[in-house]
Amino acid sequence: MTLSTVSTQTLRYAYFPGCVAQGACRELYQSTQALTRALGIELVELKKASCCGSGTFKEDSQLLEDTVNARNIALAEELNLPLLTHCSTCQGVIGHVDERLKHAKEADTAYFDQVNGLLKQEGCSPYKGTSEVKHLLWALVGDFGLEELQRRVTRKLSGLKCAAFYGCYLLRAQDHLVYDDPYNPQSMENVFRAVGAEPVFYRGRTQCCGWPLSSYATETSFKMAGGHILEAIAAGADCLVTPCPLCHLNLDSRQPEVQQVIGETLGLPVLHLPQLVALALGISPKELGLERHVVSTRPVLEKLGIRG
Repeated sequence: MTLSTVSTQTLRYAYFPGCVAQGACRELYQSTQALTRALGIELVELKKASCCGSGTFKEDSQLLEDTVNARNIALAEELNLPLLTHCSTCQGVIGHVDERLKHAKEADTAYFDQVNGLLKQEGCSPYKGTSEVKHLLWALVGDFGLEELQRRVTRKLSGLKCAAFYGCYLLRAQDHLVYDDPYNPQSMENVFRAVGAEPVFYRGRTQCCGWPLSSYATETSFKMAGGHILEAIAAGADCLVTPCPLCHLNLDSRQPEVQQVIGETLGLPVLHLPQLVALALGISPKELGLERHVVSTRPVLEKLGIRG
C-alpha cells in the first residue's frame, strides 16, 4: 500500500450531496456527515444545487446537461472550493461536464459562451472552470491521505473481508482519472488496508451494477447485480463496499428481488464507503444508519465484535 502525504491544513469542500443520499439512501448523507466531522473535514453544503441528471439529461440535450451542471460547479466556484460528491454517478456526470467545458473554454468559445449565456439569463453565476470535481474517495486518498487515515483508526477492522464495487461511472466517465487506474483501480482496496480490513478481488468490481437498465430491462439488470454478488461471495467477501448510492440501491435494496430472478440465496451486506471508514474511527452503527439497509449489516458488526 502506498501511503499518501498527510495534509496539515483543514480541508474544506463545497458539498454536493446529490438526490439519492437525501432520499432512498439517507444513510449515505448521514454517514458522510459523521465521517467528515470525525476527520475534521469541513463541508459547505450547496443547498441551491440541482440534480446532475445521472446521465439522462444528455439523452434529450447535451446543452441541458452542460448548463445544469455548469451551474452546480459555479456554486462551488463562488466559494472558491472544490466540489465534493459522494456519488460515483454524480462524479462521472459533473466531472465529465467540467472536462468538456474546460476544453470548450479554449477550443469552442461559442459553445462555452452559450452555456454561460443561459446561466446569465437565469441570474446564475457564470462557469469559470476554476474548481475541481472530486469524489469523497479521491478526497480521502489524495487530500487527507492514507497515512493520516490509518493514524486515526481506533477500531481496526481486522478479519473483515471487503469486496470493492467501484461500478463504472467513477472510473470511466471522465477522460482523465488522476487518482487511479480506470481498469485496475486500487484506491478502495488501499482504504480497506488503511482501516485494517482485507481486500477481496473479483471480476465484477469495476463493471456496471445494472442500475441504468433497471427501468426497462429489469431482469437483465438483476441478473447483472446477482452475478456480481455471487462472485464476491465466492471470493470470500463478508461485505461489498460501494462509493455509489445507485449501485447500493441495485445491490442492497433490490437484493431480495435479485435473489428471486437468479434463483440463489445471497444475503451479502452492502456498505457505503463512508460507513466502512467511519466504523474504523469508532463511530456507532446507529450514527451511520446501518439499520436502514435492506440486507442486514449485523453479520459485519458481529464479525467485528461491534454491538449494533
